[in-house]
Amino acid sequence: MKKLLSKLIQAQTTADKGELAAAEIISAELGRLAIESRIDNWDGTRANVTAQVKSSGHKGALLFACHLDVVPPGAESWKHPAFAAVEKDGRIYGRGSTDMKGGIAAIVTAIGQIVESGTKLQGDIILFAAAGEETDSCGAKRFIRGSDRLPELAGVVLPEPTDFDIITAHRGILWLKVATFGKTAHGSTPQLGINAISSMRSVLNELENFKIRFEPHELLGECSMSINTISGGEAINVVPDKCDISIDIRTLPAQNHQDTIADFEKIFAKLKQNNPQFKAEVSIVREVGALETDSGCDFVRDFCSAVDITETCAVGFTTDGPHFASLGAPVVIFGPGNPQLAHKPNEYIDISDVEKAVEYYKNIISKFLT
Repeated sequence: MKKLLSKLIQAQTTADKGELAAAEIISAELGRLAIESRIDNWDGTRANVTAQVKSSGHKGALLFACHLDVVPPGAESWKHPAFAAVEKDGRIYGRGSTDMKGGIAAIVTAIGQIVESGTKLQGDIILFAAAGEETDSCGAKRFIRGSDRLPELAGVVLPEPTDFDIITAHRGILWLKVATFGKTAHGSTPQLGINAISSMRSVLNELENFKIRFEPHELLGECSMSINTISGGEAINVVPDKCDISIDIRTLPAQNHQDTIADFEKIFAKLKQNNPQFKAEVSIVREVGALETDSGCDFVRDFCSAVDITETCAVGFTTDGPHFASLGAPVVIFGPGNPQLAHKPNEYIDISDVEKAVEYYKNIISKFLT
């Protein structure tokens, strides 16, 4: 298990390098356990990997859905090299150790031990590990498009880092780009141009007091909005003809993303009424719906029983879970690792937590599939 986790970290599955190396590591490990797998490879280095342990088919299948990609290590220095997978003091350090290669190593190990034990399964185990969860969910979307080949599902489990909390609800993502447009002119004669940065200042002033119209959710609270990047201009002596900002909005169950876009367009119309030279547009960079699984459904109750945990939780971050919810089965998120360590320097996972996860996943498989 530790060896598998170390190899997965060392695969360096950032967006620029792709996920193929990690998919091949998982496929090789499954092959060693006599479990067939299939790698779906595109654009050279992008990859999903899928395996299915067949059963008698008397029960619905259990889908364990993971992601192979990691965010970059960032500019801040690390105590240990970000992709060296250093083991120290009962921990393995490295980018992706918590998010979520510890969970992958645990579920692959658990499935291997179930198969090696000769356990008679009444429902299939499906293991899927996706490309692109951190950027555009391309791997999950690709998998869902081919989901007509899947057996009926009892449920979906995402082995994301939750510190062994059972997550049944999280906010969605609406990432927007707002662009303002102007007209170039020489910096010495700005009156001959239209400054796109000045136009963006008008937008930012409006957004300062803008509040998205939607009722707070009982578990998730209010949706949030943060303006996180800005770019504009090409040279110090040229009036800029374009300026962009990117906005991270975290949405709630049943919230209509198009309503928010319509609100932005109303702001633009107001600004244009005040200034006929104003021009702007809004576009979607990425959107993922919010997740809300009924905590009182049979699947969640049985899941809680399998891991001996009585309460479920909601979180503010987003996963590929809503894509898998489109398959019509309940989705829960449950795995090893402290989510507060994800995307930060010196990310690590406790080896004992990965070992604990193996036992939890075996219990879950036994509860639903035997």
